[in-house]
Amino acid sequence: MKKSILMSILVGGTLMCLSFTPDSKKPWNAPAAAASKANPQKGAESIATGKVLFAKHCQSCHGKKGMGDGTKASELKTEPGDFSKAVFQSQSDGAIFYKISEGRDDMPSFKKKMADANDIWDLVNYIRTLKK
Repeated sequence: MKKSILMSILVGGTLMCLSFTPDSKKPWNAPAAAASKANPQKGAESIATGKVLFAKHCQSCHGKKGMGDGTKASELKTEPGDFSKAVFQSQSDGAIFYKISEGRDDMPSFKKKMADANDIWDLVNYIRTLKK
């Protein structure tokens, strides 16, 4: 009897702790309407603008080459991810735009910091150049 009560307390306590632990591996899917948005920005000028914006707003966490190894990455509770991986690059432009705009957990929302949506699209275009 005492063993079963103790076991119940241990299991319950463990489950309670796990429920408050941040889950950096939870899927982050953009809504279908956002994911299907077309990127209106094109060309080398857009990529160049995106590169400047990336250095200013993203590089400290995501790293110079977008591999999630920025100077602040170790301070985050969630992994910043690796933009060069095929699994990231397989997302639509609209999905990446949505994630930059909305943010989640340690990733801040940029829809107010970059009120001009074209700046976020420029970031998307630059991030596309970071593939392996």
